[in-house]
Amino acid sequence: MTGITGLGKKNTFVLTIRDADVVTAALRQAVAGAAPEERPGLERAIALVESTAAANEGQLHARWVRSRLAATGFTGDLDSVAAVRALRQAEPRLSLLAAVHLQKEAVAHPE
Repeated sequence: MTGITGLGKKNTFVLTIRDADVVTAALRQAVAGAAPEERPGLERAIALVESTAAANEGQLHARWVRSRLAATGFTGDLDSVAAVRALRQAEPRLSLLAAVHLQKEAVAHPE
């Protein structure tokens, strides 16, 4: 997930977009026409997509926060003011309220 829509200065809601069902369907179609040596890899990919799709919104938001913080090089305490600051630097359109909300979800859903 490269971004979460709906996070702006006036918006504090988070809209998570999932397309795992589309990816799973494409992989299943690929398995149907795959050579025997390709099937194990494609079946493993399906299992990975399905396990990722099973995550709830809080878990997805937590992953997104961690990925954005990692992109900034942040290695500190996730439950800190510095983490909120780094998240807002990574995503300048994030309101303070939205950043704090996402930070709390990341803390509540450890990896």
